[in-house]
Amino acid sequence: MFEILHTNGLARCGRFHTVHGTVETPVFQNVGTLAAIKGGLSAQDLEKNGCQIELSNTYHLHLRPGDKVIKDMGGLHKFMNWNKPILTDSGGFQVFSLAKLRKITEDGVSFNSHIDGRRIFMGPEESMQIQSNLASTIAMAFDECVENPAPYDYVKKSCERTYRWLCRCKIEMDRLNSMEDTINKNQLLFGINQGGTYDDLRINHMKEIAKLDLPGYAIGGLAVGETHEEMYHILDVVLPHAPENKPRYLMGVGTPSNIIEGVARGIDFFDCVMPSRNARHGFIFTWNGTINLMNQKFERDPLPIDPNCGCEACRNYSRAYIRHLFKAKELLAMRLAVIHNLYFYNELAAKIREAIETDTFEQFRQKYSPMLDERIK
Repeated sequence: MFEILHTNGLARCGRFHTVHGTVETPVFQNVGTLAAIKGGLSAQDLEKNGCQIELSNTYHLHLRPGDKVIKDMGGLHKFMNWNKPILTDSGGFQVFSLAKLRKITEDGVSFNSHIDGRRIFMGPEESMQIQSNLASTIAMAFDECVENPAPYDYVKKSCERTYRWLCRCKIEMDRLNSMEDTINKNQLLFGINQGGTYDDLRINHMKEIAKLDLPGYAIGGLAVGETHEEMYHILDVVLPHAPENKPRYLMGVGTPSNIIEGVARGIDFFDCVMPSRNARHGFIFTWNGTINLMNQKFERDPLPIDPNCGCEACRNYSRAYIRHLFKAKELLAMRLAVIHNLYFYNELAAKIREAIETDTFEQFRQKYSPMLDERIK
């Protein structure tokens, strides 16, 4: 299912084979929370932008339009007209970050919908059932995401509960995949490592979930308040205990530098709303650093957003024009900016793979890791 093709230090490039196609890793997953990329991009736009795998959200799709509606429509792939792999996150992060009046028990979590306030219950079985209805390629285990920092004793108990929930997710997915009316009987389950910023909890939790021999493993609960240095430290500590022959997914991360540094430590999968969210506000990633298209200096700038980019926006429009669209509050501004940022992130992953394959990743890292996150004045 996952083959490592080449390594360069701890960085590795590989292929992850799924029922919906093969993913070349390292890979950046383009985030379409509600089965669409915010900014007006279609599945066909993702294809043109080099997207290999799209990510949608269990919590949000369960609330609207409803996972049973999507199942009746033939599953998420048919619903959004996307034929490549889809990963659905479990809903755990949203339950703990968006929902109000939540109550955690061993069974799961009761919470109020952030849309209409109605009371909802979600546990491991419910999360797996929702994701089975969505028929995604990869389903994430239901876990508790604690904020950093959090008291040691609470994080320890949370890790233990997350492990028990993972075992229940595995049993439920096996049951669902054997059912006659299940759309994707080859759905894959990724486990999630938790433990806050405590080295021993992270290591012990990874050792325990590794024994379950799942198709992939994620590092969760990072980029939620800790520094970049703390995040990198946790990766350094925990990844030696992650299975080498399974893909490793750093959830919700991050900046171009975060991705490069994650790859340098052995991460294969990434996702983040940053490229599309920043783009919708005029903050653009380029191969020389980040720019703010709202700045006055771009008012008469005839250059493309990034002269080194081949995306639709850079091939056809100037900085001055896209800045004008933002100032005029035209929706095309967001669409073009999001197209560019996602193209940049997908190309970044492709260039990282090329650098690993040619044993030049460390040189690539030294050049681009500090540069890509810097703001161009």
